Amino acid sequence: MNKKSFTLIELMLVVIIIGVLAAMVMPRLVGRSEQARITAAKADINANIALALDMFEMDIGHYCDKLEDLRKNPGLGDKWRGPYLKRDPKDPWGRDYVYERLKGEDRDYKLCSKGSDEANPEDDICNE
Repeated sequence: MNKKSFTLIELMLVVIIIGVLAAMVMPRLVGRSEQARITAAKADINANIALALDMFEMDIGHYCDKLEDLRKNPGLGDKWRGPYLKRDPKDPWGRDYVYERLKGEDRDYKLCSKGSDEANPEDDICNE
């Protein structure tokens, strides 16, 4: 009777090889999650939410007063052709985006994420 199986040494060798590979790859991946969150916030601000705001402005004639107006008709009747967003937008850290409609400036609105910590304004991510 000839049985084929792995010996304990072969199994330990495979575990060691997997450990060495993980030790080489993991340092490259660690720290990327924060960069991925920043990139996602920039994409939301400069593309996804910006597109919804621009569509609202094309339909209504001005930008909305608050981001909730992109999901629920703020009493604008037939001019409102939304919802412009499927859900209330949250930044990658799970907080609401900060939206402010500007009047008389070079931009029509300011849209920001407070970043990883709400306290430090230096890491805020805002529309350009």
